[in-house]
Amino acid sequence: MGHGKFGTAINCIDGRVQLPLISWMKEQFHLDYVDSITEAGPDKIMAEQGPEVLSIRNRVNISVRAHSSNILVIAGHYDCAANPVDEAQHRVQIKKAIQVAYSWNLPIETITGVWINRDWKVEPV
Repeated sequence: MGHGKFGTAINCIDGRVQLPLISWMKEQFHLDYVDSITEAGPDKIMAEQGPEVLSIRNRVNISVRAHSSNILVIAGHYDCAANPVDEAQHRVQIKKAIQVAYSWNLPIETITGVWINRDWKVEPV
């Protein structure tokens, strides 16, 4: 069991979005640590239930079991190379991704989505 309060982020591999999301999650949910699960364009992968979804789920499960994480945040972001769609489409995908995460029936208190805008600021979806 980990020491401190953990949350879990499903985020893009893009280095521009890592710190903004981690900082926002720590502040928003009063976390000590954020476990990061990264994929290229994770909102699209989860919304379309691509082949990587099982791997994402397995990694979320490790975070939940090993660190008692009960906060899950799924992010999409501006200027995503792996998912070059407009903000509106990202937001639709993020909402679908949240539904997919809920279907896993993991013991998670909060599942939410965020959009990281062109100024690298986090906006709840």
